[in-house]
Amino acid sequence: MSQKHLKEAFISDLNGTSLLEISVGLSLAPLCLLSRGLLLILYCQHYGKPLSSRTYSLLLDFLVLVSPLLFSCTVLSPIIFFIPIIIAAFCAGIFSKIYSQRKHEPRVAFRQIVKGFQKTSLDPEYIPAITIFRVYINVLTSISILAVDFPQYPRRYAKTETYGTGIMDFGVGAFIFGNALVCPEVRQKSYVTQPKFSGVAKQFSSIWPLIFLGIGRLLSVKSIDYHEHTSEYGVHWNFFFTLAFVRLAASLLLSIFPKNNSWIVAVNLAVLYQLILNTTSLKMFILHGSNGRDTRVGFLNANREGLLSLFGYLAIYMASVQVGLWLLKCRSSVRGWAEAVGLLLLTVLVLFLFLHVSQAYVEPVSRRLANLSYCIWVVAHCLTFFICFVVTDLALVFTKLLVKGSSVPCSWDVVQPPSTSKKHELEAVPVRREGKHMCLISAINKNQLLFFLLANVMTGAVNILIDTIHSKTAFTLSILHLYMFFNCLVMYLMHAKNIVFKFW
Repeated sequence: MSQKHLKEAFISDLNGTSLLEISVGLSLAPLCLLSRGLLLILYCQHYGKPLSSRTYSLLLDFLVLVSPLLFSCTVLSPIIFFIPIIIAAFCAGIFSKIYSQRKHEPRVAFRQIVKGFQKTSLDPEYIPAITIFRVYINVLTSISILAVDFPQYPRRYAKTETYGTGIMDFGVGAFIFGNALVCPEVRQKSYVTQPKFSGVAKQFSSIWPLIFLGIGRLLSVKSIDYHEHTSEYGVHWNFFFTLAFVRLAASLLLSIFPKNNSWIVAVNLAVLYQLILNTTSLKMFILHGSNGRDTRVGFLNANREGLLSLFGYLAIYMASVQVGLWLLKCRSSVRGWAEAVGLLLLTVLVLFLFLHVSQAYVEPVSRRLANLSYCIWVVAHCLTFFICFVVTDLALVFTKLLVKGSSVPCSWDVVQPPSTSKKHELEAVPVRREGKHMCLISAINKNQLLFFLLANVMTGAVNILIDTIHSKTAFTLSILHLYMFFNCLVMYLMHAKNIVFKFW
C-alpha cells in the first residue's frame, strides 16, 4: 500500500469509545485551568504581586493548560480515569496551602467566608467561561487533528466510521456549538431594532473567508494528493464549507422565527430530519450512495455526508443560540450563577435521559449522519463542559478573595466587596480588565480562526515531512509539543502586538 492509502486506512473503520471516557477526558481542561489559577494566586500570596513576566506566563500557560492534554490523549490514555483525580488532588493541595497562609486577623470561620462569597458581585458584562469554552474546543481540535495520525493516539478517540462516539466526533459538533454562542444574533441587544433580513446580509459578508478557506483546503489537498477520509464529508466538501453554510442558514431561520424560540426550531429540525432518515431511503443514500455500492458519481453522491449532515449541525447551532441568549441574561452575583449552574445541570440530566432513549429506541449516535442522537449528545456534553468551566471560575473567585491583590487572567472580576465591614471579612479584589494581562487563552481567543487555520496548515506540513504512522513515542511527543507550542507562540506574539486577523 502507498503511504497515502496507509494513512487513510489508519483513520478509517473506527467505532469510538464510551460516553464516560469522553466525560472524564473533558474534565481535564477545567482542572488544568483551575491548577493554573491557583498557582498564580499562590505566587501572588508568596511574592506580594501578580506574575508579570510575559515569558514565564506563556511557559506556565503552555505547560499547565496545553501539555497535560497532549499527554492524556497519547501516552497517558491507558490511565485516563486516574488523571483527573491526580490533578484534583494537586489543586486541593495548593488551595489548602493558600487557605492556611491567609493573613487575615482575626481568622474568619469558613462558613462565614462562604456566606460572604455568595454575596460577591461579579462583572455582569463578561462571562469568561464562554471564552474559555471556545478556546479549549479550538485547542483540543488542534491537538487531535495532528495527533490522530500518530500511533500513540488511541484509535477509539478518532472519528468513527458510521456509528459511535469518539472525542473527535464531539469536537466537530462542539465547534459549531461554540460559534453559535457568540453569533451576532446572540450578541445583539434586545432593544436594538434592525431590518428583518439584515442578519442574513451580514452573514453573506462574514462567511466568505470560510468559503475561500474551504476552497483553498480543497485545492491544496487534491493538488498534493494528501490523504483524506472520504466518508467524513465527501470528495469535495470540508468543515469550512459546513461552518459557512450552517451560519448562513441559521441567520435565515433567525430572521424568520423569533430568536428566543430557537430551541423549538432546533428540536423540530433534529426530529424532522431523524424521521426522514427512518422513513425514507435517505439514510441508505448517505451511507451507500444512490446505487447502494458507495458510488461517488455526481456532486450530490460525491459529497452526500457533508451536504446532508448540515441539517443536524444546523439543529446544534440553533440550540446553542438559545443557550447563548440565556447565558447573557444579566447575572451579577455568585448566587445568581450558582442557581444558573443548577438549572444547567438539570438540563444536562434531561438531555442524557433523552440520549439514552434515543440510542435505545431510535438510532445510535452517528456523526456521519448528524442524526438526532448525535445532536442531543453534542449539546449535552457541551453544556457539561461549560458547567465545569463556570464552576472552575467560581472556585477561582473564591480563592482570589482570600488573597489581597491576586489576579487570574480570563477569570471573573469582582466589582465590589461582599460587605462594607472592615473586620472579619474577605478582601475585595480590585476590578482588572483583561486587556492588562498577557494570557494564552486571551491570545488564542483574539485570533481563533487564524489559530485553527494555522493548525491545519502545520498538520499538513508535518504529515508531508514525517512518516507519522511509524513514529516512536518520544519523537511523537516532541513533534506534538513543538507543533502546539509554535501555534500558541504565534498567537501570543500577535496578541502582544495587538494584531487581529480579521478584515471582513
